[in-house]
Amino acid sequence: MPIPRAGTPRAAPSGTLLIKDISKLVTQNDKIGEISDAAVYVRGNEIAWVGPMADLPEDMATADTVIDGKGHVFMPGMVNTHAHMFQSLNRCLAQDQTLHGWLKTLYPVWAKLTGEAVYVSTLISMVELILSGCTCSSDHLYIYPNDVTLDDTIRAARALGFRFHPVRGGMSAGVSRGGIAPDSAVEEEEAILADMERCIGDFHDNTRFSMLRISLGPASQKTVTNDLMISAARLARKHPGVRLHTHLAENQEDIEYTHKLYGYRFGQYITAVEWDQSDCWFAHCCMLNESERALFAEKRIGVAHCPSSNTRLASGIAPVREMLDQGVNVGLGVDGACSSDCQNMLAEARLAVLLQRAGGNPKQLGVREALRMATVGGATNLGRQTELGQIAPGFAADIVGFKTAGNLAFAGCGADPVAALLLVAPSAGFVSWSIIDGHVVVREGTLLAAGPLAPEFEGGAFPAPLDMDWLLGEGDKHTDTLIAGITETAVGRQ
Repeated sequence: MPIPRAGTPRAAPSGTLLIKDISKLVTQNDKIGEISDAAVYVRGNEIAWVGPMADLPEDMATADTVIDGKGHVFMPGMVNTHAHMFQSLNRCLAQDQTLHGWLKTLYPVWAKLTGEAVYVSTLISMVELILSGCTCSSDHLYIYPNDVTLDDTIRAARALGFRFHPVRGGMSAGVSRGGIAPDSAVEEEEAILADMERCIGDFHDNTRFSMLRISLGPASQKTVTNDLMISAARLARKHPGVRLHTHLAENQEDIEYTHKLYGYRFGQYITAVEWDQSDCWFAHCCMLNESERALFAEKRIGVAHCPSSNTRLASGIAPVREMLDQGVNVGLGVDGACSSDCQNMLAEARLAVLLQRAGGNPKQLGVREALRMATVGGATNLGRQTELGQIAPGFAADIVGFKTAGNLAFAGCGADPVAALLLVAPSAGFVSWSIIDGHVVVREGTLLAAGPLAPEFEGGAFPAPLDMDWLLGEGDKHTDTLIAGITETAVGRQ
């Protein structure tokens, strides 16, 4: 039987799993805290028990799968809340451009994308994310040339067993309507809304521990009309669990563009388009002022902080300390794979800390605050704070483990191996273990596939080690097509 374009969902496991003798467990749960010499017991896809090894109940001393956590730090899987995974085949372009120049360089490249290229690109991004300790991610696909559909990204998530929040984006206002995208890159608004509704009907799952939830995300105020923003918001609110996501207040150009177009700032803009509710989260927000931050806190609107992309594109440094102090929920985002050029959540958390301290205050952002942004903050942005981002009974079994013993990156870090995860990143390397929805996805550093990744693998036994040679070969093939004819100016080397 042929595999559907979007792949097939993986069933939740029915067995039990025990992680024992964990040297250091970071639960991100306020009541449980951090535990030395700990254990975690999982039934199916749900965490059943967490605590010190000495307190492990006798009936939980064995399990169908047993993992030795000695010499490891285990923590909740990180939750990435802003990405453009279709971009991983176009890295290191427009190296010296700000956002608008960068976009103008990349639009012609993205115009060549096909569904298969987006599938391969998404796989590459997800592999990077999983190996860096991420177990759940959103992904904002806003350009649909040729035969591209959101299904292509969903197929990648299902092939890897990755928890996924795809955002059906879109652009409708090209340069002829006052936008910044070429007219050839935009869609008709009726078509965008119709496909948004199709994606919700075909894929959205609002059940507890769901592996796939849809969000809606017109690309930005610079590429869509207010009518589309309003229509998308009203469509999302007809379906429980469907959330809203887009870019906002990314740089100084955004301030100037918004003021020129509307005569006001971002707080008035999101209110005018009905995006001022708790089902919304916005990427970047480098330029939010005090009153806008207060609005975000009052309305419980989330922010996805993307420090690598913001610095790469010279957009600015988001006022994270001020947001947190005013009660705004802040998660992290790796952003597009060709504006950050790396899909590593620990690296984002590290840079978030360093940027906040660059002004001269070493207490501006703490290591554990950044790790909380990467877990609890991310889960809250996606509306899943009661399911994801913590290792506690009743939460989803999304757990990652980093081997610290015998790892050069952690030499001398015995005083605080938890802080070391962030402070030595990215030299900490890949996760040793990753468990997503109760399934072991990374075993002793080896990434396993959850289902067929190419026609030649159909009928094979899964899970099996991912064929990295195949994936990288496919990536090179599609990259060559996309960047054919690219100029030195577009690359942007100084």
